[in-house]
Parts: sequence; structure tokens; C-alpha cells
Amino acid sequence: MKKWPHVLVVAGSDSSGGAGIVRDIETLAAFDVKASVAVTAVTVQTHHGVQHVDAVPAERVAQQMRAALIANHVDAIKIGMLATAATIKAVTSVLADHPDIPVVLDPVLASTSGGVLLAPSAKASLHRLFRQCALLTPNLPELSHLAAPAGRQSAEDAITQARRLVATGVKAVLVKGGHGDGLESVDMLVQADHAIQCFRAPRLAVSMRGTGCMLASAIAARLACGNNLVTAVSDAKAFVHDRLGGSGRRTNLR
Repeated sequence: MKKWPHVLVVAGSDSSGGAGIVRDIETLAAFDVKASVAVTAVTVQTHHGVQHVDAVPAERVAQQMRAALIANHVDAIKIGMLATAATIKAVTSVLADHPDIPVVLDPVLASTSGGVLLAPSAKASLHRLFRQCALLTPNLPELSHLAAPAGRQSAEDAITQARRLVATGVKAVLVKGGHGDGLESVDMLVQADHAIQCFRAPRLAVSMRGTGCMLASAIAARLACGNNLVTAVSDAKAFVHDRLGGSGRRTNLR
């Protein structure tokens, strides 16, 4: 029997299907990677706004993760919406028992439409979780909230903020450039004792919800298949660019 790479997705639902677990599973399937899930929150939302969020009890999230890890050989974990400080602590506790599984964390603070998806009081609980991850994938506004006072920033500011996170013990930060300016969307991979690595694609005049979920899940899929981090990020960015309608190289998914 063929062994399928397997990713555990820890994230919230999105009733519109534009983001969250629906987008994660869709992306993993495109890479021929199987998924198991631990649902952290149930949201009521459309493509235009979040109407309601019900957080799943933290212990139930941990129980879902443990069940998935018992039932399957999990090759990577992708984390999205966590919603509460209690959930962050519960997820951190489970990950401590599985330090060899690479974890990709998309620090979801708000929806594209502006709905708050992480309680402000929960941000202080994130940093211990960050240190258990192989990669964080913040966009520019998320990075600014996590590492410095919010505000408009240059690429140099973003690199400084990412290095600040790495200095606290975070293994790697991929600064997503989708919210930036210029003709290219440039994602920057920041790691301790490594030169900054840039991943470029033409900036497209299109908008799609769930691209952050898609990118992080695609990276997790590639890590689950045994690729190194740089290859995983490169293939994932090409995949997202292709899905947005770009004409760049098409990712070899199989």
C-alpha cells in the first residue's frame, strides 16, 4: 500500500469556504497529501465579513490533536486560527510531546475582511508556541503587531522585526510581501545565522481570501513530502501564484 504524506491541520472553520480548514484541505489535496484536523473555532462568515466566532474548548482541541496523532503517522503540522490563550496553551502542550514533527504556523490575527480572529489578550501566549515551530508565516501587518508597534513599514523594518522574533528562539520567519508595494511580491525567509533568502513573483492585480492558509498548507505539504524548507517555500509560493492566475512556473505537484 502506498504511504501518503500526512499533515495535521489545526485551524478554524470558515462557512464561506474561502479560508480556514476548507482552504487547507483543498491545498493539501492538490499536493496529494492526506489531512487530519483539529477544529479550533467555528466561524460564521461570508466573503465580506465575520459575523460570529465560537471557540472550541481548549481541551477538546488538544484531544482532537492527540487522536489524530495516534491514528496517523503525521509528517507535518499546519496551524492557523487559534482564537484564545487557552487554546494556544493546549496546542503548545501537545506539540511538546512531538518535537520531531515540523510545524508551520500562520499567525492568524484577523480575517481579510477585518474580523478579529485572535483575542488581543491571547497574543502574549504565542511566543512559547512560536519556539516550537519550524516556520512562522506572518504577513506585514501581522509581523508588525507581533514584533513592534503597528504601522507602515519598509522591507528593512520587516527584516528587523523578523530578526527580533528569531532572536527570541523562533527557528525561521517567512515575511509575506503580499501587503507590500512594487511590481513584485517578495517573501523573505529569515533564519538565525543565514543570509536572507527572497522569493519573488510578479504582483498580480487580483484578490483572493485564504491565500495565507494556502501558502502555509502548501509549505507543510512539501515538508511532509521530505523537502527542505527553502524548496518547500519556493514551491508553495509558485503554487499560490499559479492559483491566483499568474503565468510563472507551475508547481510540479505530484
